[in-house]
Amino acid sequence: QVQLVESGGGLVEAGGSLRLSCVASGSIIRINAMGWYRQAPGKQRELVATITSSSSTNYADSVKGRFTISRDNAKNTAYLQMNSLKPEDTAVYYCNIFDAATRNLYWGQGTQVTVSS
Repeated sequence: QVQLVESGGGLVEAGGSLRLSCVASGSIIRINAMGWYRQAPGKQRELVATITSSSSTNYADSVKGRFTISRDNAKNTAYLQMNSLKPEDTAVYYCNIFDAATRNLYWGQGTQVTVSS
């Protein structure tokens, strides 16, 4: 069994910053990609950023230049540094990991980010 626990969400004013963390534990064999997604009320879950095992990154256009994804392979942890936050960034943020050995995709329970105007 694999568990992903996100933390770091909260309430912040527009223009502020937050850093999200996602720690993976359990029966993990080989994490390949790690990613952050978000879901706002009434909207579909959307990609925010992904990072591969070789640290190649991909970002949604809406967050490019403001958000930075990183990972610590030794700690099975992914991070999302969010700067210059906007009210439209308000959502529940979820992390996921892809275990290349088992070819399973795992999701965390989500952390709420609220940006006030």
